[in-house]
Amino acid sequence: MTKHARFFPFLYKLSLSIGLAIGTFFVSMMLGAADTSFKEVWLSVASDVKTDTITMLREIRLPRVTAAVFVGAALGVSGAVMQGLTRNPLADPGLLGLTAGANAALALTLALIPSANYFALMIACFLGAAIGALLVIGIGMMKKNGFSPLRLVLAGAAVSAFLYAVSEGIALRYKISKEASMWTAGGLIGTTWSQLQPIVPLIILSICIAFLLSRQLTLLSLNEELAIGLGQKITQIKFALMIVIILLAGASVALVGNLAFVGLMIPHIARVFVGTDYRYILPMSAVLGATFLLAADTLGRTLNAPFETPVAAIVSVLGLPFFLFIVRKGGKA
Repeated sequence: MTKHARFFPFLYKLSLSIGLAIGTFFVSMMLGAADTSFKEVWLSVASDVKTDTITMLREIRLPRVTAAVFVGAALGVSGAVMQGLTRNPLADPGLLGLTAGANAALALTLALIPSANYFALMIACFLGAAIGALLVIGIGMMKKNGFSPLRLVLAGAAVSAFLYAVSEGIALRYKISKEASMWTAGGLIGTTWSQLQPIVPLIILSICIAFLLSRQLTLLSLNEELAIGLGQKITQIKFALMIVIILLAGASVALVGNLAFVGLMIPHIARVFVGTDYRYILPMSAVLGATFLLAADTLGRTLNAPFETPVAAIVSVLGLPFFLFIVRKGGKA
């Protein structure tokens, strides 16, 4: 099959996915504790009209929905990059220590620097995610054979449990359990434009870098020797891709807390539609991740309105069976 013969079906599928994401965006804006009309949603996005409802949409619901779009895209892309880089179908920032590391660093920062602003907390999350990743990769490479999917998952589970325990211990010792829980529970409640300003450009930049390296990632996901034979500088590429993963995972935790399984599920769903080429998987993962998190957040707001069901709980209910399915499928293989 020629390049153009593959590209045009992908473009068609991506366009349909973007259309679905836009539709989900407007539904998410309309539904919640206070249901609104499509006209009010449109005016809140495309005009300067000011009414109580439109102001609510513009200042409360729109930042939240925007956060869902970018965090969903970030988690989808970071999961896809991790799975390609480690050749591990179970790879996910929430399962391999990055999220737990970011949580521990955030708790430590809240305890030691109570006056830390949002930018400082974001930097702490990046450093924590990097430490979590290094611990998991270090443990995963301790044996001669290096990475294996099972060893990485076990190392991720052990490191995550340890770092979550560190986070809880810090919260109890410094009596900041309430503050730490509000940050790490996994939710989009209370997202503001001031929080989005430093995070969104970073997510966009990181995703663009991942797209630029998608061809190299495809080669790495197939065979490292093949990538070296084709002249790829795999050490530099791996380092750049790990930085992308850390930035995307750290930004996601800084904005909405712990949301496991999104980065696991979305790349697998994307592969069903576009195959194994990461030039197609990454854009599709970004769009599907945004759509999925928008839908999950909308469900959380509407299931028991005016009360909220935590979006992390909804994602976990969907993600755990998917995880077990992938484990079973991998075991058979």
